[in-house]
Amino acid sequence: MGILDEGLDFMRLFHRVLLGMTILAAPLVQSAHAQGNAVYLATYVEVMPNAIAGGAALLQRHRDASRKAAGNLRFDAWQEIERPNRFVIVEAWQDKTAFDARAGAVDALQFRDKLRAIEIAPADERINNALYAGQARDESLAGAVYVVTHVDVIPSGKDACMAALKAMSIDTPKDPGNITYEVLQQANRGNHFTVVEAWMDRNALDAHAMAAHTRAFREKLTPLAGALYDERFYKALE
Repeated sequence: MGILDEGLDFMRLFHRVLLGMTILAAPLVQSAHAQGNAVYLATYVEVMPNAIAGGAALLQRHRDASRKAAGNLRFDAWQEIERPNRFVIVEAWQDKTAFDARAGAVDALQFRDKLRAIEIAPADERINNALYAGQARDESLAGAVYVVTHVDVIPSGKDACMAALKAMSIDTPKDPGNITYEVLQQANRGNHFTVVEAWMDRNALDAHAMAAHTRAFREKLTPLAGALYDERFYKALE
């Protein structure tokens, strides 16, 4: 075989390898693009104290049905530990089309009608985009403590807050007992954020609260705050 033939064989092999890499990379690009288009929603629900059991059952049915809907990435419904008549829904959808389709579904509309009959005030819905978020989850862990925090800073403090939250998203997953730590940014107010955490138990959460990096974060956040630091602790609806 001559030098020319060897060169041609090498070029053929090179193109095959390049083609293979392109084919393998395509699903990854599509996955990243789909994740980038994801729509997140945090909804705070408060029902009348005499409707706690009914409200919990209603949310459970809505959760289970929504997890089966096309384009759903995550759907969790949690009950506040200290005030059991308050709940939160954290959901994620592949894109706005999937989000809108679920919102307009017959059973979703029926859910809102039934909820309206027992709620103290209208549900507070916050549409978000993922800022620092890991793999979406749709399962709840027995005994885990879930934390949802609404962080509101003055507009001029947005970038500093984002930097502080980014540092927390790096440091917190290293804390013993942490399951997830996600930061979402409100779509219509860039200086509002929703932080979603999961911990193995309350002891792990308390240790995290006392950690040096958590105290440093709160110190940085205080002069930027536009409202009280709204942190709520939840348990999973079984």
